[in-house]
Amino acid sequence: MTSTDATAAPGGPTALGPVTHVALTVRDLEVSVPWYRTLVGADPVLDEDTGPFRHVVFALGGTLLGLHSFPEGVEDLAHSPRRPGLDHLAFGCADRTELQAWAERLDALGVAHGGVVDAGYGSGLSFKDPDGLPLEIFCPPGG
Repeated sequence: MTSTDATAAPGGPTALGPVTHVALTVRDLEVSVPWYRTLVGADPVLDEDTGPFRHVVFALGGTLLGLHSFPEGVEDLAHSPRRPGLDHLAFGCADRTELQAWAERLDALGVAHGGVVDAGYGSGLSFKDPDGLPLEIFCPPGG
């Protein structure tokens, strides 16, 4: 493991800013876009074919969630949280009451989930998108 010196050059950045966007590669936008539209509860703010890839983007507060597809397709490898890369993507909610309401909404949408799980660091509700990508809705402890 390497370490870095947190001291920045004069006039340079001293800390990273917030996460501005997350891009998920999906197999089929025709399947994933309606699924995420229903989950998010809003239409995408962008649908653009850049040539090398097409992306459809949703606005979630101050963060963008992009779904990417490639004209040549994607490697059909199952996701594994034990492989370097994304372990899961978590969306925030205010408290456990809202989290329970999300569990009920996922039930109504027919989305399988693991139920609300409480831990010392907060409570989460885990589920997967149509490509098997792991998602979570999370609230802080005591909420």
